[in-house]
This record gives sequence, structure tokens and C-alpha cells, in this order.
Amino acid sequence: MEDVAESAFRRHYAQIYRFVRRRSASDEQAEDVTQAVFADAAAARGRLRPDRPLLLGWLHRVARRRLADEARRNARTPSNVLPLEFVRELPAADRLWSAQSASALRKAIGRLPQGQRDVVVLKLIEGRSFAEIGERLNTSPAACKMRLVRALEALRDELEKEGITP
Repeated sequence: MEDVAESAFRRHYAQIYRFVRRRSASDEQAEDVTQAVFADAAAARGRLRPDRPLLLGWLHRVARRRLADEARRNARTPSNVLPLEFVRELPAADRLWSAQSASALRKAIGRLPQGQRDVVVLKLIEGRSFAEIGERLNTSPAACKMRLVRALEALRDELEKEGITP
């Protein structure tokens, strides 16, 4: 007897892929999302019935949810980041300026109060969400946002004292 998820894959893969591809930025993204849809089907195989007439509708609903998840994930990724192959080597003067700026920034971050420093590192270096930071620091996301604003103001002031314009 054929597994329900395998049967759904064989019968509906092309339809779900076309549905997802029309709503995706690339073939690769569509393949990834479609694969996730059928992985969800495999995980739910105990609840799925092969004779279920609404199986294709269920797969479409899962695909819409997966597309929404992908859109949220893409919205959090900065679109102004260049791929590494487009980054050129900096001229010597810029490398020196960058090294001095990095050193001044490290010192300025080191002078921040501990709470502000933690938020700066967790948010800007590790890329954590304010909810994650709040959970880790036992405070609210709103308090973390305020700490970040104050920290950035303090960093700007410190860098300007060093003659570096942020």
C-alpha cells in the first residue's frame, strides 16, 4: 500500500510547484518551498487520507502558508547588501580609515553601559529580533528598542569626538 504523502507527491507535485513558482522570485525558491510543503505532508501523513477529495486544497493552503513564511523571512533580510563577489578591495587610505574607524567603534561600544552594549551586540552583530533580545535580557522588546536608540546616540557622539562621522 502506497503512503499517503508519497501518493500526494506523485499526483500533485507539478500543480503545487506551478502554484508556488508563480509566486516566487526564482526556480530555486519555488523548489525549496514546494519541498517544504511535501515535507509537511509527510509529517502529517497520519492525519491524511488518500481518498480525501480536499487533499489538493490542503496542499495549496500549506503552500500559501509556506510562501507567507518565506516572504516574512525575506522582509527581514536587508535588500541593500551586495553579494561578496561585487565587493572590491579598498584602496590603502580607505583600509587605514576603516581600521581606525573599527578601532574607535570597538572602544565606543566598550564604553557603553552593559545593558546598551548587550543590545547593540545582540541586535547589530548577531542580528537577533527585539523579542529574542528582550527574552535573553529579561526585559521587554520596547525597552530593548529604547536601549538601542540611546546606544546609537552615544556611539555617534563618541565617534564624532574621535573625528569620525558615522
